[in-house]
Amino acid sequence: MEEVNQSDVMILENVSKSFGEDWARETIVKDLSLTIKRDQLTAIVGPSGCGKSTIVNLLAGFELPDEGRITLEGKPLLGPSKDSLVVFQETALMPWLTTYQNVVFGPQLRGDMPKDELKRAAESIIDTVGLREFRDKYPLQLSGGMQRRAELARALINQPLVMIMDEPFRGLDAMTRQLMQEFYLRLCEQEARTNVFVTSELEEAIILADSIVVLSNKPASVREMLQIDLPRPRNLDMLNSTEAYEYKRHAMEILHEEAMKSFKGTDTNSDFLEAYSRRA
Repeated sequence: MEEVNQSDVMILENVSKSFGEDWARETIVKDLSLTIKRDQLTAIVGPSGCGKSTIVNLLAGFELPDEGRITLEGKPLLGPSKDSLVVFQETALMPWLTTYQNVVFGPQLRGDMPKDELKRAAESIIDTVGLREFRDKYPLQLSGGMQRRAELARALINQPLVMIMDEPFRGLDAMTRQLMQEFYLRLCEQEARTNVFVTSELEEAIILADSIVVLSNKPASVREMLQIDLPRPRNLDMLNSTEAYEYKRHAMEILHEEAMKSFKGTDTNSDFLEAYSRRA
């Protein structure tokens, strides 16, 4: 039996994923290898359209790799699991359910938690995300930031091994986004959790993450892994520090270099046009 490093929660080994018919098949992720460490927040950034959404789907088990493998706690990830949950960009709260009802929906459906234990856990988590006074409100009665916190509570009650955050603060106004970043900082520092945080905002990645995966242009692979050594506890003022500036400058150089490839015409685009002309 293969020995598992206890600090490694999820491992992607030489993962590739393609979509489309044979004549115009496009590789979105190619030979991607990545290790998600226990109780750390790993941020993922990359050029626009590089394949971040596909990577989220692979991490969540919504898509399976064409090549390579993904393991969770040493076992193959073969489909969606409550141990690898996603908080998406768009709210998935059910509008006909209250905050409390949304939070308990998953465990109730699975029937894997006694009723009294579920009630205590839900109330504790709702309190943790600051929604005690809004437990009986419906999603449309909550602000955008409150809806995001309700989404977090709904994921947290399942106690996933890995929480996958897919640009969860996108679409919020600038002030609410900052407040959510500060809230999420405190939440992660109060109780260690294993997080994958996908974002298009470099500063958000720098202030939240223990490490940042910088992706290449499509097809996505790991271009560089940056370790973020800013001290904890953190606050948004740290983004003004020399250290944060250097992290941002270095990551921006890589992202700019990778983004420029899409303007120069890549091998992938050439292969696609050639295949299309043959079919035509």
